[in-house]
Amino acid sequence: MTNPAPLVEIWRGPLAESLHSGHVVVCDHTGQIVFALGNPDQTILPRSSVKMIQALPLMESGAADAFGLQPSQLALACASHQGAPMHTDPVAAWLSELGLTDDDMRCGAEVPRDRDTKHAMIRAEGSPCQAHNNCSGKHCGFLTLNKHIGGGTEYVDPTHPVQIAARDAFESVTDMDSPGFGIDGCSAPNFATTMYGLARAMAYFAAADVDSSDKRESGAARLRQAMIAYPHLVAGDGRACTELMAAAKGQAAIKTGAEGVFTAILPDQKLGVAVKVTDGATRASECTIAAVLVRLGILDANDPAVIKRMTPRVRNWRGMDTGMIRPAAGLIDA
Repeated sequence: MTNPAPLVEIWRGPLAESLHSGHVVVCDHTGQIVFALGNPDQTILPRSSVKMIQALPLMESGAADAFGLQPSQLALACASHQGAPMHTDPVAAWLSELGLTDDDMRCGAEVPRDRDTKHAMIRAEGSPCQAHNNCSGKHCGFLTLNKHIGGGTEYVDPTHPVQIAARDAFESVTDMDSPGFGIDGCSAPNFATTMYGLARAMAYFAAADVDSSDKRESGAARLRQAMIAYPHLVAGDGRACTELMAAAKGQAAIKTGAEGVFTAILPDQKLGVAVKVTDGATRASECTIAAVLVRLGILDANDPAVIKRMTPRVRNWRGMDTGMIRPAAGLIDA
């Protein structure tokens, strides 16, 4: 199959009102596809779903250990966080440890995604800084690596050694040359790959051994472990990544990306998962990743966090039950 496959249905009363299509690939650590819908060869921009790959040079260079980074900081390096104090306070502390300030980041200021933080900022007539950017943890990782190698200030430039290292790591774990890149919302290059390449990369992380003598492999294992140990730092309260990782009870590292992308790392099964919804809808990508992980036995379909993403009821402004979101038959059925 080369076309997108039906993934998620939106029902209102007796009718399927809308349909989201896309691609799903599940790959094992040997590079074999164990399950796929849509086109495994579809080229996509994985967006923030690959922040753990972008953090690999931080690990294999020795920078993480040279600066004494803790697992919580490694989780932040992989995060798309809410900009709540639980995220911005450690980012500010990390910058201070590096002898740097908010001005040294290149991700741009972003209004906090955390509602309470945003409302408090509005009441105080304050302004967001770059630490509030959902990618600020990743940029702290970039800055740590940059300080370790003595690079120039514009570390997000695609020709900068930090990004050259990120591309090398990306092409290594996807096992293919990237056809190009787009500039992400945080100003860093985001390298393209196929759905198969993305799933293969996640399977690499799933099978990585923390005790390996290969620094890239051991670094991948440490990043995976950090994400699983600190799900609230990877995303935040009310977010699918955080809630589904908690529901998985240590069996998965889960990461969203913009425009309908999700990835999952399953260490017990040594599997990697890649999801892309073609219309970029978050409701569909969250439903899809939850359904795939239910299918693989990682999540319980009856867990409230899973129901919230995979089979939520649709209600109107009076609270009437008007329909539901649910996986398409080919996605959930064995």
